[in-house]
Amino acid sequence: MKFHFSEQGVKLLSALFICFFLFAFQRTEENTFGLKERVLFESGDIIFQVSRSSQSKAIQAATGSRYSHVGMIFRKGKELSVLEAVQPVKIVPLHQWISKGVNSHYVVKRLKNADEHLTKKAFSRMDDMIERFLGRDYDPHFEWTDEKMYCSELVWKLYKGSTGLEIGKLQELQEFNLQHKDVKRILRQRYKDSIPLEEPVISPVAMYNSKLLETIVSK
Repeated sequence: MKFHFSEQGVKLLSALFICFFLFAFQRTEENTFGLKERVLFESGDIIFQVSRSSQSKAIQAATGSRYSHVGMIFRKGKELSVLEAVQPVKIVPLHQWISKGVNSHYVVKRLKNADEHLTKKAFSRMDDMIERFLGRDYDPHFEWTDEKMYCSELVWKLYKGSTGLEIGKLQELQEFNLQHKDVKRILRQRYKDSIPLEEPVISPVAMYNSKLLETIVSK
């Protein structure tokens, strides 16, 4: 049996197909993280992932951690975004941030007693700091200044400056595993023979293991 469609019918079917395709694409994009997780997430949540960056393996080797990148989630109505220190410090949609990680795996952690610490006043302070930090260059030398920022430094300083809490213990660079071949390669590229061994550093794993945080989602 053959079906014959008028020109108008063909156009209608084409329009329906396009609408279905766009809807399916949107649902696929939204399902990068489930509805349950999206409802759970709140401003101030800290999100961890395994970065695909060229220095990710060196960070993992130096810190002994699976996770090499961290950002902070912000909710505006139904919109979820992540503030991160890459090049430069910027805000990206949550689904985009997740898709950049290895296997789109992520872990979201939240401050215990968040309502007690993340008050309107704290978020106001945080907003002021974010406004100053947005657009700043990424800091490949992990210096403890505000001129440039690396990922865990940004989130740590936002919490410290807005709530007074230290999410993770600061360490000196020399406390990490600097003998791994990937780490030595990065050190040679960035410092030559002048490695700042006493430079304060906050690592993603130090924040990940902070007793001030609790895990909300691991996916």
